[in-house]
Amino acid sequence: MPVVWEIFCQELSRTTKDHHLQIHSFVLMSNHFHLIASTPEANISQCMHQFMGRTSRRLTREGNRINETFAGRHYKCILQHPNYYLNAYKYNYRNPVSAGLCDRVEEYPYSSLRWKLSLAKALAPVVEDSHLLSEPRRTLEWLNTAPDPEKLEGVRFGLKHQFFKSKKNKANKLLIAEDDIL
Repeated sequence: MPVVWEIFCQELSRTTKDHHLQIHSFVLMSNHFHLIASTPEANISQCMHQFMGRTSRRLTREGNRINETFAGRHYKCILQHPNYYLNAYKYNYRNPVSAGLCDRVEEYPYSSLRWKLSLAKALAPVVEDSHLLSEPRRTLEWLNTAPDPEKLEGVRFGLKHQFFKSKKNKANKLLIAEDDIL
């Protein structure tokens, strides 16, 4: 996993230089990754094409493999409200905790959060988060608090659409509304 992490970070860094990709959150899991990024030049397809293509070729060479590295196309979701961004942010950083790989979000070694907290050397440029830097202790407390399972289901559902879209529960109420934060 350390070699894979290094390759992912190098290619993310290269993509930020070549296409001005801005990384807000990146978490590498053993069989997938989570990335929140913005593209001031509206070129996310170019960014992801370069990033995933180069990463795939390098991982294939490194692992002496012949099979596909990525099972399919990336999912992209436009987060058109600040709270949708915050929910995706928490979802990304909590993924290793939810998977049982660590107890706290800041412990997971393959996460850009460690760079933002100065717990590890940044291997790719990341956008500084004003909310994280202004109150890191409160932000970590929020990130380490498990969300309501129904709201978490709403975030998962919302992130599978081109534009974040909330699902309704049995009572016909939105699982995640614009004013909801996990």
